[in-house]
Amino acid sequence: MENVNIKINGVDVSAPKGSTILQAARIAGIEIPTLCYLKEINEIGACRICVVEVKGARSFVASCVYPINEGMEIYTNTPQILEARKKTLQLILSTHDRKCLSCVRSGNCELQKLSHDLKVEDEGKYDGENPEYEIDYSAAHMYRDNNKCILCRRCTAVCDKVQAVGVIGANERGFRTSIASPFGMGLGETSCVSCGQCIAVCPTGALSEKDNTDDVFAALADKSKHVIVQTAPAVRAALGEAFGMPIGTNVEGKMVAALRRLGFAKVFDTDFAADLTIMEEANEFLDRVKNGGVLPMITSCSPGWIKYCEHYFPDMTENLSTCKSPMQMFGAVAKTYYAQKMGIDPKDIVMVAVMPCTAKKFEIGRDDEAAAGVPDVDIAITTRELARMIDRAGIKFADLPDEKFDTPLGISTGAGVIFGASGGVMEAALRTAVEKLSGQKLEKLDFTDVRGMQGIKEASYNVAGMEVKVAVASGLANAKELLNKVKRGEANYHFIEIMGCPGGCVNGGGQPQQPASVRNFEDIRSLRAKALYDIDAAMPVRKSHENEAIQQLYKEFFGEPGSHKAHEILHTSYVKRGLY
Repeated sequence: MENVNIKINGVDVSAPKGSTILQAARIAGIEIPTLCYLKEINEIGACRICVVEVKGARSFVASCVYPINEGMEIYTNTPQILEARKKTLQLILSTHDRKCLSCVRSGNCELQKLSHDLKVEDEGKYDGENPEYEIDYSAAHMYRDNNKCILCRRCTAVCDKVQAVGVIGANERGFRTSIASPFGMGLGETSCVSCGQCIAVCPTGALSEKDNTDDVFAALADKSKHVIVQTAPAVRAALGEAFGMPIGTNVEGKMVAALRRLGFAKVFDTDFAADLTIMEEANEFLDRVKNGGVLPMITSCSPGWIKYCEHYFPDMTENLSTCKSPMQMFGAVAKTYYAQKMGIDPKDIVMVAVMPCTAKKFEIGRDDEAAAGVPDVDIAITTRELARMIDRAGIKFADLPDEKFDTPLGISTGAGVIFGASGGVMEAALRTAVEKLSGQKLEKLDFTDVRGMQGIKEASYNVAGMEVKVAVASGLANAKELLNKVKRGEANYHFIEIMGCPGGCVNGGGQPQQPASVRNFEDIRSLRAKALYDIDAAMPVRKSHENEAIQQLYKEFFGEPGSHKAHEILHTSYVKRGLY
């Protein structure tokens, strides 16, 4: 690639042609602050925090969108630049609700950090009339506090461009501009799919998941309740970030230890139910292939994707697998099989799920998710909420020993853990479906064609003389593109995996938030996914149907995959919602 030679603060720098000043500065080891910029998502140069001086230019330029040219001389930290950034920040803060002590983002707020770095001590300098907004609590999974919004538009960009939902945007103009839904609707009244990607990119406390940690602490304190917890695959690959560990650190053992110290009666693994999902889903797929069922069959693990399908592709809900998500399957098993084995009334079990996903808060309230006559899952909290619980309880996470999940609902395979990465559900399903179709033992378990962070992946496999065509999509804009191709007859598949969040659950809306300075330059999704694939590679059992605990569950309780009892407990139904 051709390079361009420039000077930054008097130092010679060589950067690829087409780079922006921001990118070139990063190569030179200089971090220029930003607020609105998100690589390939929100490149609008609106906040003006990233301004720099370019020799010969008539005014300061926004480094996030300004391309470098041969011989350019750039200055990033002159007194004039620092003063310009400080003044811009003071103006932003003049309409900002500065209740930092009680804000959910305190200590992890990009605005707060900039204020500290630029020594903004007189943030009241430009105070005057301020618009006041009611907090929007209408959605099941999150709230919007526009009193803390800085109009960076990251949330609107990710909602529109990445997720193809677009239920939020800039309303009104000038001083009265606010980010909201059309016609003043509450977010819960719109076709929002609860993915939480807007929360993940927000630089302040304007957006956050609804916090259910008090509910969990209350349940743990209730001696009449048997409180158990399950943790999703992707949580172990990201939780450590909340405690200063490198991105992609596998903290499974410390996570289990922390949950025990919080007081849960049993600490189980959602990976167990991921294996169970494969048993049911593979059986369903084979049944559709052999008996002329609706194809392509599409996975049902991601509640954000399910709600998107119900709103935006209601005519394709018949293509969805009827399997509940692993979280809901686990709750259903816990309140039927486990309750029976332990002699506990299902009404006295409190099932807590720790998820990388904010849409899980919506999912637990869906219809047809109460196998034992009570909700399969009672409380869903995010990875971030678990981190807050650990801090609140005074648990020194980094100092904890590694402990193991409780059995038997903590036993899982490598196939279960890779559910957390885009392509993981497909790969896990193929490991089982190929053996079932061919009747032969599968020696090569790595289906690398469906791995990776590409938005859409396609593969074809010859299985027992049959060509099986599969596709994987993550991020709802990619799902939209793929499904429209299917509807137009431009693509033909047997099986499709769709994850609502780009990169899969590892990049879920409930995962620890990383600032733009990290998101723009680090491949967070791949680093977290690598942790899961490394776990899979080291597992003694890597195929769901070889999980002995799953085999015992069918022997003692369900009979066989797809049985009447399995359908009553492990499968669900969908709603054709349409747009509103």
